[in-house]
Parts: sequence; structure tokens; C-alpha cells
Amino acid sequence: MLPLTSMKIVLSFLLVVGSPVFSAPLDTHRTAVSLAAIFNAAGVTNVVAADRARAQALHQAAKIGKYYANASITNVAPIGYTIQVGIGNPMKHYGLLVDTASGNTWIGADQSYTTTTTSTGTGNTVSVSYGSGNFSGKEYLDTITLGSLSISNQSIGVANKYQGFRGVDGVLGFGPVSMTKGTVSNTDTVPTIMDNLFSQGSIDSEILGVYFVPVSEEHPTGTLTFGGWNSSLMTSHITYAPITSTSPASTYWGIDQSITYGDSKILSSAAGIVDTATVLILIATDAFDAYKSATGATLDENTGLLKITSDQYNNLKPLVFTIGGTAFTLTPNAQIWPRSMNSVIGDTSGNSDNIYLIVADIGSETFGFVSGYTFLERFYSIFDTTNKRVGFATTAYTESTSN
Repeated sequence: MLPLTSMKIVLSFLLVVGSPVFSAPLDTHRTAVSLAAIFNAAGVTNVVAADRARAQALHQAAKIGKYYANASITNVAPIGYTIQVGIGNPMKHYGLLVDTASGNTWIGADQSYTTTTTSTGTGNTVSVSYGSGNFSGKEYLDTITLGSLSISNQSIGVANKYQGFRGVDGVLGFGPVSMTKGTVSNTDTVPTIMDNLFSQGSIDSEILGVYFVPVSEEHPTGTLTFGGWNSSLMTSHITYAPITSTSPASTYWGIDQSITYGDSKILSSAAGIVDTATVLILIATDAFDAYKSATGATLDENTGLLKITSDQYNNLKPLVFTIGGTAFTLTPNAQIWPRSMNSVIGDTSGNSDNIYLIVADIGSETFGFVSGYTFLERFYSIFDTTNKRVGFATTAYTESTSN
């Protein structure tokens, strides 16, 4: 049995590339629901530009009080993670992107919304801007089903107009409720999925545990745990960092951290955000320049990423993130993009031996850093609304060499 209380619900998912989504077998202790890793079928332009645009949009949104979720989708990011969500009665399934930096849940992109006996129109309009893309439509209240979990009267946006979305039906937002501010007419904020799971008694604490197996592994899987975490997936104690007091990172899952490369500190304590829908690790320009110089990397024009030689890879030093007084280390292998997946990021050479780093320049007028999927796949992460903190622990894949 899982080391979870009876009120903690686990959603297990499978990361797949270009294949259908299949439900995993159920047992009496967990609810398993697949999550698919989708890749831009039309070809990726520049993952760095996509992630940077997302960071800048999120930063600007917090400053003006209008929330810009998922700018990375608008810019066609190379990887996104969708979960099959049942909506209505009779139930219809939608593939929604899992996102910890947005609060709204909406549908109607690739697949249109079907009203059922549980659908109630509120008469309100919904509008969320995504940098260069957007969606707008009407608000409905409906029943959402995630495995064995059922959420009644969940606010969902039903798009009648959208721009910049491809390969997903919409978004499932796991960010703080403040991110919904100003997105629905006649409403200040709307309860998120996590808010309603807690208020309706499905979970004891408003906590989301996130576990990724690196996509480069032979059998990549992962687990979302609602109401707690799964300690059997960890290889260390949990370290918590309080939500930063520095605005605008404090609006999101924002924390303070410093970064050291080898023996050299490249980023003093700075405020940034943790985001499942960002692909790379973005850091402040001065820190990026120091990292680039120390590694000897050169900027690749095709991908926008730093590129290194085999000899430089062999000489890479640990990249250490100090969070809550604990060092979380990215090994040399954890600092590079999976070489077998170079084509996904725009490397058209066909050479799987090319080596790219997953640390990029965040640009100006934005956060001190954004720790995206390439960081989170190496650690277990906990998004704790109840206690206003983010937690991390190592896993069996922290020191994986699969890249």
C-alpha cells in the first residue's frame, strides 16, 4: 500500500511521444490516469524563445493583474503534458495541458465542449491572454472527473475563439487562485481544481505532489498525488521553501534560491518561479553569461541553446541549486538535452551526438529564474497551497545518465 492517507488520491501517468493515450490498470489503492507528452508535430522553431516569451508574459501579467497563462503553448513549445479529464454526465474526455502557472481550466481548442445534464451556463464571459495568443468564451459550471475523483460545479471556460493552440483540448490549471483574477466577468477570482477538491472534502490538504521520470528513460512514467505526496518515490527528506515575498514571483509558485556552478556562485539569492509548463531552466542574464563562460559553450543559432563538445561535456561540473538551505544538484548529464531527442528542439542535422545544455538566458524585465520541466524531472516537487510553500526531494532519477 502507498504511504498515503486515505484522503490522498494518486493519478499516475504515462509519458509518450506521438502515440495515443492509454489508461493504466487500476487497483484498490490508487487511481491511474495517463498523461501524454506531446510534441509539436509541425516542427519546433526555438524552445528558448518560447520559454522566454512565457516567462515575460507571466511576469507582466502579475504586474498588471491580468493573467497570461501558457505563453509557451502560443509559441509552440516542444513539449507539453496532457491529462485525460472527464467532463459532464454522460462523461466526455478531453486532453488538457497540466500547468502549475495558470489557474483557469478551459476547453474547446482541438475538441469542442459538449453540454450534458450537469452543465450550467453562468452567463459570464471568460478571457485569458497568452502573450501573442488568447482564448475567449463563456463560463460553465460542470462536473470534472479525474480517475476516481469527482469535482462538482467546477468553473470551466468554453472557448468560442482561440489562437495559438494545437494538439490540446485546453488547459487544466494547478496554479494559485490569484491567477484567475480578472479572467471571468462579474467575478474577482474563480476556485481552481485544487480549491474545489479541498473544499468538497476530496483531499485533506490542498497539496499537489508531482513526480516525473525523465522522458529519455526507457519507460517514462509519472505520478500526480492530490492531497499529499508519495514518499516511496523519494530518496531523501523533503526540503521546503516558503513562497517568496518578492513580487511578482510571489504571485506564482515562487521561491528564493541561489545557483553555483562548480565552486563559483553564478546567481546570488534571487526570486523566481517553479513551472511544469516551461521546458528549460531559465536564469538571469549575468548568471547565464557566467555559466556560458565557465562551460565554454557556444550559442547555437538553430536551436537557441548552448552547445558543447564531447570534451566540454566530460569536463562539466555540478550545477547546484540551493533551496531552503539544501543543495539540489544537477549532474553533468542532467544539464544536457536528451541527445536522442535533438530533432524535437530543431536540430535538423540528424546527428544525435550533438550536445545541448538546458540552461538558457531568461532575458530582461522578468523573474530571476524559472525552473521548468528539465529541472523538475530530476526531483520530486510538492506544491503546497495550505502551507504556502514548495517542497523538493531527490528521486531515483536525480543522477540518471539517460540523456
